[in-house]
Amino acid sequence: MENKTIARTLRLLSQLMELHEENPFKIKSVANAYFKVDKLPFAIKDKPLDEIDQIEGIGKGLATKIIELLQTGTLKELNDFIEKTPEGVVEMLAIKGIGPKKIFIIWRTLGIESIGELYYACNENRLIEAKGFGLKTQEEIKKAIEFKLAANGRFLYAQVESFANSLFTQFSEWLIKVDLHASLGFAGQYRRCCEIIDELEIVIGGENLINITESLNAFEPVSFIQAEDSFIATTEAGLRIKLHLVEKSSFYLEWFKQTGNAEHVEKVLKLAGSGPFTTENEIYSKAGLAFIEPELREDFDEIELAKANKLPSLITYADLKGSLHNHSTWSDGVHTLEEMAVYCKDTLKLEYLGICDHSKTAVYAKGLNEQRVFGQHQEIDELNKKLAPFKIFKGIESDILSDGSLDYSDDILKAFDFVVASVHSNLRMDEQKATTRLLKAIENPYTTILGHPTGRLLLSRAGYPIDYKKVIDACAANQVVIEINANPLRLDLDWRWHRYALEKGVLLSVNPDAHRTEGFRDMHYGILVARKGGLSVDKCLNALSVEEISSYFNNRAKAI
Repeated sequence: MENKTIARTLRLLSQLMELHEENPFKIKSVANAYFKVDKLPFAIKDKPLDEIDQIEGIGKGLATKIIELLQTGTLKELNDFIEKTPEGVVEMLAIKGIGPKKIFIIWRTLGIESIGELYYACNENRLIEAKGFGLKTQEEIKKAIEFKLAANGRFLYAQVESFANSLFTQFSEWLIKVDLHASLGFAGQYRRCCEIIDELEIVIGGENLINITESLNAFEPVSFIQAEDSFIATTEAGLRIKLHLVEKSSFYLEWFKQTGNAEHVEKVLKLAGSGPFTTENEIYSKAGLAFIEPELREDFDEIELAKANKLPSLITYADLKGSLHNHSTWSDGVHTLEEMAVYCKDTLKLEYLGICDHSKTAVYAKGLNEQRVFGQHQEIDELNKKLAPFKIFKGIESDILSDGSLDYSDDILKAFDFVVASVHSNLRMDEQKATTRLLKAIENPYTTILGHPTGRLLLSRAGYPIDYKKVIDACAANQVVIEINANPLRLDLDWRWHRYALEKGVLLSVNPDAHRTEGFRDMHYGILVARKGGLSVDKCLNALSVEEISSYFNNRAKAI
């Protein structure tokens, strides 16, 4: 075992000791040994075991730990600490810029137990409420987490989008000089608007391939190397880019091949033949199919629907009339209720805002007790007079407790125009318990929308296991809307279950879960995955006009 490995082990031990509030003198001793071992001019493994305690700064107690490491490759004391520490909390110790003291607060005070939850808390502006944290620290932690996640080579769509758009512009300008009549397009996961991007694929169809190939070496934004059938580059952030270069006459066929998943491409080309094709529409036409939008090319049932000319007319961002499930400074939001409303009205040109600040169980997020609920309702009444015909609907994000009940009495719940019921705690239930919990919440007559149904955080926390069919069937039976949480970290309900929900007659709602005005823009990402799931405008709750959704809420209230 090398010195650096021994040093890193001692460092982790000192951090975990601090995290569990062990004796400060012992912690300091182990931490000092880490620095000492790391700087030694000789290898400890080469030193006689009975002489290790004679090394300056080591002593008998630490020598015993080092000998145990050298002889067994492990340290029982460290393993004991790891065993009683959530895995995600241990992983936080590797994030640059936050030490054990801050992680102790994050874990013990805020109840955050994974890097994904921590990142989401940064987005929700929750850290600045904790002792020792400020806006600057919160932003630094957020950037450090983004860097760590990027090191895995996988990215959220939202993380890639800005770079991809910039790269497309740069390629377009470059091609004007290199091959004026070349065709250019994104393909693969990015063009299909997948929630996670492993690789950014680009297709170029050129008239002068030699000139493009030779000039590619001088393309400054990224450096490509030639592979067997493509050109490959990797950005500083770790995003892999693959460039497919073909003759312009083959562009649409190649673009099609590199866009859909393998099964979709194979099935369509079996019907369409090998070309040549002058457009993608022609490929589908020759296959006897209606044109299938790129988002749908996942080999679900889109080919069968295209054969029967029953493809859904996919929703667009412009179809949205309002925004539901949002937070203000009444709980853990950054902007005031009026600022959120005015932004929706004047900047986004929407007709209504559904405010859903956290309920009383969410103490960490300044959740509203009963008195504050009525205080907020008074402000809403005043703002509705001031901002008319724009309307703020009185909503709440009510916590689903462990037994499936909501955390307000019926007398309080009936005061809201609508209720988003969400799970925020006790996320480690097995499938049966988690499903039973959701079913009880869905059966509550005051539940209007089931919020982020699995609690997942992409690339960092899997959702709690549920029986999707039972949950969706219950929503259908109880006329409960299911949320597509548009936050790029969530995108929950997963698009792979949208089709089943729509077939069962369940409405979906594209909700940004915005905690600041900029958060409303996340509806863009919600729309992308809603399109992947086959959502049409008539099946989307917040595509209703202000008059229509007012009637919807009123009719539900009358039915209780």
